[in-house]
Amino acid sequence: MTPENKTLHALSLTAGQHLHKLCCDIPTRQVGSDGNRDAAAYCADLTRQMGYQVTTPQFDCVDWETEGATCRIEGKEFPVLSSPYSNGCQVSACLCAASTLTELQKVQCRDEVLLVYGELAREQLMPKYYPFYNPESHQVIIALLEEKAPAAIIAATSRNPELAGAVYPFPLIEDGNFDIPSVYATEETGFEIARFAGNTVELVSRARRIPSTGSIVLARLNPGAYRKIVVCAHFDAKIGTLGALDNAAGSTPLLLAAELLNDYEGEMGVEFLAMNGEDYYGANGELLYLDLNQSQPGAIALVINMDGLGYVKGRTAFSFYNMLEADRLALESVLQAYDGLMQGEQWYQGDHMVFVMNGTPAVAVTTEHFMEMESEFAHTAKDRPELVSPEKLAAAACAVRDMVLVYANLEAEKLTGR
Repeated sequence: MTPENKTLHALSLTAGQHLHKLCCDIPTRQVGSDGNRDAAAYCADLTRQMGYQVTTPQFDCVDWETEGATCRIEGKEFPVLSSPYSNGCQVSACLCAASTLTELQKVQCRDEVLLVYGELAREQLMPKYYPFYNPESHQVIIALLEEKAPAAIIAATSRNPELAGAVYPFPLIEDGNFDIPSVYATEETGFEIARFAGNTVELVSRARRIPSTGSIVLARLNPGAYRKIVVCAHFDAKIGTLGALDNAAGSTPLLLAAELLNDYEGEMGVEFLAMNGEDYYGANGELLYLDLNQSQPGAIALVINMDGLGYVKGRTAFSFYNMLEADRLALESVLQAYDGLMQGEQWYQGDHMVFVMNGTPAVAVTTEHFMEMESEFAHTAKDRPELVSPEKLAAAACAVRDMVLVYANLEAEKLTGR
């Protein structure tokens, strides 16, 4: 076995240990939970042991739990689920319904129960204060719902992998800043419930919000440098999933790459950012990180974000954003040194977009079968460690190490004019 293969083998074993820790020993990583704080502590402790300067800036957030929900009309029970981060309720009121924006504009449902279904519930609504992507059409619906002021909402949804992952039904509203209690159901259930419009519905959701805290983890080498390369991955997960592909599979090569680079002595800073909040309605960790860096807007030379990689099928895909052609070609050449790596298409659902929108050069790392992963496993209980290849994570970590070193050299050459 060559030295390179020995390194990959050893990293693969370590990758398996990280995956087991994040997905099995810590069974939930939803923002605000004890498991989320345990995952942050795990990342912080490991990188601190590697010799990094580690800080864990904290933010306020909301944890959430439910003991289920029930919906009864005329003695018939319909299966519903509490919407994540929604307030709970116990309501007995007339059922109203709206399936289009026009119907929602006309319906009078104050203090009643509103069924939202059909065309109106095709897309998961972005949280009303979400800072990075918030279509006007979503804002209009949210504003109308608050204006109409129903006592509670039943949302009947279909499939929306681009915004909601593989979850079916998906919660139309997942927003701790939206205070009207809501539950959700399948599209088929919604059509059944709609037949009872005008009747009394008894709706109970045994859910509650819990004030909490979370943190991001910053592990730095050469923290005083004017320019830095940031390697990031979010470690939080959706409620109800082990979050193996999304995103223990990104956090694991983050830790592996940190181990590989802990003897880095270049002039540029290197920062490993364990992000917290990518799968959370408030994006609290992203906003906190941007706030911490606002005094040096040009300090970040490159971001490498890892999310959803290591899928047992297919290759690991690297995509490039906002890069000079010479820099991109230099980083692309790294991929040729490893089996199973490829240049993939750009995608826009990850934390790299927080930086790309500001013009920062970035690399995003995911699976070749991104949409299959999103539509089959993301945000569900099916997202388990057996879907992840530790060997692929080890190879990706080595490639990320190489990209950091290549890009640091490119930046140094630019400064010296060579």
